[in-house]
Amino acid sequence: MKNAKNDISKRLERLVKLNKELVGQNKRILAENEILKKALDEVLEQDSKKKLKSEKVSKEKTIRYRMATVLYAHIHGFSKVPQNEKSKSILDNLDDLLFLFDDMIKKNKVEKIRTIGDTIVCAGGIPIKNITNPIEVVMTALDMQHMISQNQENLALGKIWELTMGVHTGAVTATILKSKKISYDLKGETVNIAARIGSSGALGKIIISVMTYEMVKDYFVCEYYGKMPIKFSYSGDIDIYLVKGLKPKLTDDKDALIPNKNFRIQFNLRQFHDLQEIILDKMEKELPQYLYYHNVKHTVDVITEVELIGFAEGVTDEEILLLKTAALFHDLGHIIAYENHEFYGTEIARKYLPNFNYSKEQIDKICNIILATKLPPKPTNLLEEIICDSDLDYLGRSDFIPVSNMLYKELKKRDSIGTFTDWNKMQVKFISGHQYFTKTAQQMREVNKQKQIERIQKLIDNDPEGKMEFIE
Repeated sequence: MKNAKNDISKRLERLVKLNKELVGQNKRILAENEILKKALDEVLEQDSKKKLKSEKVSKEKTIRYRMATVLYAHIHGFSKVPQNEKSKSILDNLDDLLFLFDDMIKKNKVEKIRTIGDTIVCAGGIPIKNITNPIEVVMTALDMQHMISQNQENLALGKIWELTMGVHTGAVTATILKSKKISYDLKGETVNIAARIGSSGALGKIIISVMTYEMVKDYFVCEYYGKMPIKFSYSGDIDIYLVKGLKPKLTDDKDALIPNKNFRIQFNLRQFHDLQEIILDKMEKELPQYLYYHNVKHTVDVITEVELIGFAEGVTDEEILLLKTAALFHDLGHIIAYENHEFYGTEIARKYLPNFNYSKEQIDKICNIILATKLPPKPTNLLEEIICDSDLDYLGRSDFIPVSNMLYKELKKRDSIGTFTDWNKMQVKFISGHQYFTKTAQQMREVNKQKQIERIQKLIDNDPEGKMEFIE
């Protein structure tokens, strides 16, 4: 018995000793793990930094722009700066001008590429692609020309600084450079041609290539200036033009430099193409799949019709702009909800349109035009009548049957309609009570609309019990 107790005692001692050793080992392991963890963290941090640096380098990508407009402006006059106490004020004046140039470039939504010595390079149409960039760049050149003239009036030695400016429109390759501030490096024939025109232009003149001229001739007074040999260009000699100012109808300014309301309307009509591309792309991506009728095709149809009927009804250019914009947004609200989509369309329009130079007054009118498309239509003015007629233009078109089938398919998908015969009866009732409001729509569509009623009535008579199913 005694020996057994001794054995147990010895075993307990060994266990206690072993436990102490294990505790000590555990502490050492924990300490070693902590050291390893810190080392591992340092390695991971270094790897992370390397990866981040690698990602930054990889993000410096190159983008091809099919249409950008490049302005090369050279500052002349350094040889006229006297070597006396007046030179500081003259150079300070140049610094002021450079700051003002930056403001003009930003105001016209043009991107400054670089300033090297006496050369300023900027471009329109990057980083955001747009169709209006030739106009914006030429306006920038006019603003710079005016600015350099106006800000030397108080110099004691008279006019010192002068500009030569060359503008060309075409494809460019832009490399995005990311450091503290995003910048761009442009390459390509377009850049070289703009530089060539800018280097050999006349003092105080804005010279543009024929490519730019074709894009801006409706906005600016341009005079043919001759041909310029471009040795490195596959096109050889190119025609060049002198920009003298805005067209008389687009400015109220005696110097033809300040755009008026007419200019802004014409500019917005050109810019509408960019807005339309953005909104139609949004519709393609976000509209529910079951919208077989209220889809992109219908929106494009309505945009086309409001312009056609609008011109026929003699509305102004500004009213055409309002109509086309309202047509673009009138069904966009479907991305939020089917019911009351007209209201949601106005809410989205109010978010987008200020970024495209629409005034508050114009936006309010556009929203009222959109709301007029809510059924049953109750237009209160000509513009609302035009969009209502355009929205239901298919009722009097030759493609009425396939279009109305898409509307039936859409309603069927939403469980909003019964049999095909139920749908036909509803159509007869709706079309019989419908009226076109404008004289243009009445002349173009009313006769065909009555024929549709006769065709649908025959379908009902041939299938009074509603057994016929819609066939795609």
